[in-house]
Amino acid sequence: MAAASLKAQAVRLLARREYARAELEERLVAKGAARAEVRAVIDELVAAGYLSNERYAHALSRQMAGRYSRRSIAGQLKAKGIEGEDIAAALSASGIDDAAALEALWRRRFGAVPADDREKARQVRFLQARGFAVPAILKLLRELGR
Repeated sequence: MAAASLKAQAVRLLARREYARAELEERLVAKGAARAEVRAVIDELVAAGYLSNERYAHALSRQMAGRYSRRSIAGQLKAKGIEGEDIAAALSASGIDDAAALEALWRRRFGAVPADDREKARQVRFLQARGFAVPAILKLLRELGR
C-alpha cells in the first residue's frame, strides 16, 4: 500500500473520531498495510498533532463519565494501549466522582429501591458491570432503603 494512500486513510479515520495510537495501528494493519509503513505514517501524524494518546484518553473519559466508574474507564484506556500518566491526567481532568456517578446512574436506571433479593441482585450486577465496587453498591442500596 502506498504511503500517501495509507496516510490519507489514517487521516480519514481520524476525521471521524479520536483514536489511540495502538488502535489506529491495528486498524490500518488489518486493512493490509505493512506494520513498518503504518508505524512510519503514525509517527508523522503524531508529529503533526493529528494523533494524540493524551487527547484520546481525555475524549474517552469525558464520554464514559457518569456511566462508568474510574476503575472501568482506566481499564478501557489501558486496554487501548494508553500509558499510566495519560490515564491519570484524563481521569483527574474529567473530575469523575465514583460515589456521585454511582448514585446518578442508579437513579437514572432504576430509581426505586429493590423490592426483593432478585431485583437487588439484578441492580448490583448492572452496577458492577459498569465497574463499581460491590461494597459501594451495597452501601448505596442500604442508604437509599432507609
